[in-house]
Amino acid sequence: MNDDKPSNAANIASPSYRLAAMDQDFLLGDSMRGVRFMLEYAKAEDSLRIWGVRSTIVVFGSARVRENGPGKHPFWYGQARAFGALASQRGGALTDNGGKRDNVIATGGGPGIMEAANRGAFDVGAPSIGFNITLPHEQEPNAYSTPDLTFRFHYFAMRKMHLAMRANALVVFPGGFGTLDELFELLTLRQTGKAPPLPIVLFDRAYWQSVIKFDALLEHGMVSESDRRLVNFAETAEDVWQTLIDNGLIVQTLERKPDAEL
Repeated sequence: MNDDKPSNAANIASPSYRLAAMDQDFLLGDSMRGVRFMLEYAKAEDSLRIWGVRSTIVVFGSARVRENGPGKHPFWYGQARAFGALASQRGGALTDNGGKRDNVIATGGGPGIMEAANRGAFDVGAPSIGFNITLPHEQEPNAYSTPDLTFRFHYFAMRKMHLAMRANALVVFPGGFGTLDELFELLTLRQTGKAPPLPIVLFDRAYWQSVIKFDALLEHGMVSESDRRLVNFAETAEDVWQTLIDNGLIVQTLERKPDAEL
């Protein structure tokens, strides 16, 4: 009889022996898709709570717009940057209100209009959020969102949920397919009552009316007059802010405390 014990090396090396939380093959498998979805919610949620972000102003727009680009690109970029600054100064992102911040600029985190809005907040020393998405051609975060509030998502649905769930307002600069997708997502949530009332402002009426025939939707009975009134237009950063206020945006009015106390 052979009394030698067999080696347990194969047992220890087996994938089944790995701690579940440390097993990448398991965590990235089909059966864990729901868990991954939950993790994407929880990770961003924790950081936003640590920073006291109670509400946001979401800014959408094209990633292709450049500060020195062709046509109206410089104007759109400059106005998005100006809006990011003034909204951060006036809305509550710089206000220490019992550890809560309101109307913090939130974007998709990438270049173009997203960069411009984050940059405006950066210009005045305010925090801002970048909700990035992993794409086949890697998207890198712009340099102006607050590092602790720069997130990356695999699932568009969870990214959209985080963009929407704290939004006090939506500002949409000119953009393409992605911008249209995000705009109509929020419009549908408002139309169906799945989102609370929030003002929606489209920047540059001429651009948007050339791209979307909102009045045609009304004429053909596809939307109601109240649905049509969900959309407002503005032509400058200051105009955007005033339109938000006129349509019910609530702002934090407490005086900003010294920077050392923030």
